[in-house]
Amino acid sequence: MAREPVAPPRPPCALYLITPPAIPDLPAFARTLGEALDAGAVAALQIRLKEVDDAAVLAAVAVLKPVAAARGVAVILNDRPDLAARSGCDGVHVGQGDASYAEARRTMGPDAMIGVTCHDSRELAMEAAEAGADYVAFGAFFPTTTKETAHRPEPEILTIWQETVETPCVAIGGITAANAADLARAGADFVAVSGAVWGHPDGPAAAVRELDQVLAGAF
Repeated sequence: MAREPVAPPRPPCALYLITPPAIPDLPAFARTLGEALDAGAVAALQIRLKEVDDAAVLAAVAVLKPVAAARGVAVILNDRPDLAARSGCDGVHVGQGDASYAEARRTMGPDAMIGVTCHDSRELAMEAAEAGADYVAFGAFFPTTTKETAHRPEPEILTIWQETVETPCVAIGGITAANAADLARAGADFVAVSGAVWGHPDGPAAAVRELDQVLAGAF
């Protein structure tokens, strides 16, 4: 009797690190970032700076991109495809109120990584996936002080997405070492974390080390 084909195991959920919204001391933060990236497996670094001018964004990329690149970590810029392309980032993440996926792709080219915020909407996510997005992001799953949020999806959205669509999904919003494993098991390919890393009482490296262990043991 022929055996039913067995699906290959899903790769473990990976950490997607987001910078604080403000970085007052770039050289000091670069050192802290390097220590954090050395502490565990990080798939991507999103540079997300708010209320700063273009020059400050470009300066941040110039300092932080080599730190991430030296460790094989993809660098993704938030919101701005034009600055992402200009500064040589690996990709860009766009929200529903930012540039469209099509505009981001035109600006960044065919090889760039482009992610799209989809809040709690499978419909928005499906549109992005069908257009060619490299990943979609759902959230915020938990309360967060990093940014104002109006959407609170249930983890089930990750499960349904994982079972029906090949495009990777990122879970975001209030994620800590205490809840990351639940989202990984629900179906997240990546968990995006900011405040729980940079505000960790034992420092960012300890936070990444803890998250790395939690995600590795999620299954």
